Amino acid sequence: MKNAALASPALRLRLALGRLSPVLFLAALLYAAGFGTLAWLVPARDALEQERELARRAAAQPPPAPPAAPVASADANLALFYDSLGQKRYVEQQVKTLFGIAAKTGLVLRQGEYKSGYDRNAKLHTYQVNLPVQGSYGQVWQFAMLALRAIPFASLDDISFKRDTIGQAKVEARLRLTLYVLDTPGVPR
Repeated sequence: MKNAALASPALRLRLALGRLSPVLFLAALLYAAGFGTLAWLVPARDALEQERELARRAAAQPPPAPPAAPVASADANLALFYDSLGQKRYVEQQVKTLFGIAAKTGLVLRQGEYKSGYDRNAKLHTYQVNLPVQGSYGQVWQFAMLALRAIPFASLDDISFKRDTIGQAKVEARLRLTLYVLDTPGVPR
């Protein structure tokens, strides 16, 4: 009896489908598929719209501040300072570098004055170089900038210009550079 009860609805459905025209059946099937697709797309569209709204709000917010870099300790800064200094044994090579840069920029270098010293507080040696040069104003500044780039432990302490007449193209300049060097590399004891 149970089989007959189950068979009866299945038989009725089969007979009803057999009476339907294939075009009407295909239309009903397409209608059901469209309705199912629509039922699936509406919530998906709403979810997408919510995501877009959240993205718009996030874009309107200012960017978060980058994390602060850790502050170096005084000992680390001091070690970095001493590591950037030159070595005393290479001072003559640095002076040769200055003469090479002068030749490269087209300056005429006369003999300079050199003076060494020692700073007890900083525990470093200084090598002061006074260079009288002749050339154009631009050449002198180019020489000074190239020298500071080539020798990072040098400082330009003074620069003076002198021109005999206003129409003269060449100027006489005097540059005072100081090289900061250590006996040995690293932090002095």
